[in-house]
Amino acid sequence: MTSAPKEEAQPDRSAFEAQRQRIRERHLRPSGSRPASSARGLHHTALISSDVERTVRFYQDVLEFPLTELIENRDYPGSSHFFFDIGNGNLLAFFDFPGLDVGPYAEVLGGLHHVAISVEPERWHHLVDKLAEAGVDHVVHSEVSVYFRDPDGARIELIADPLGEMYGNEVL
Repeated sequence: MTSAPKEEAQPDRSAFEAQRQRIRERHLRPSGSRPASSARGLHHTALISSDVERTVRFYQDVLEFPLTELIENRDYPGSSHFFFDIGNGNLLAFFDFPGLDVGPYAEVLGGLHHVAISVEPERWHHLVDKLAEAGVDHVVHSEVSVYFRDPDGARIELIADPLGEMYGNEVL
């Protein structure tokens, strides 16, 4: 005799929304009254690559992000540090660590969930087609966002919304 599956308790979403509202009220300032940021932009985000050439083929050939430099990593002899142009003066960088077993990609607290890269709507459709042609598993959300994993498992999002917007809402 098998027992019926137990229903998993659903979290109290109203409590989560109440917490978000409390944080908004306490910390979120209207755009006109926010101080200017001390930062001038994201110089680069650095991920780890297990295979430099495979990573270059994926990001340059499939996603059409030009490779801009490939140098030795100053912090780990023999390691490469390489960069891709993701537009607007921003870079996506990678390190490889030959001989160092860094283990498989994992989403952990304090770690990377995903990198969201803004692309023009026409380019977005083109890149979604290229992902399909390359056999890359991907999921489209809201017809402006596509999620997939790179060759090492890092989750990447291409989003057709303009910078500073998220699904039609201003976030900057």
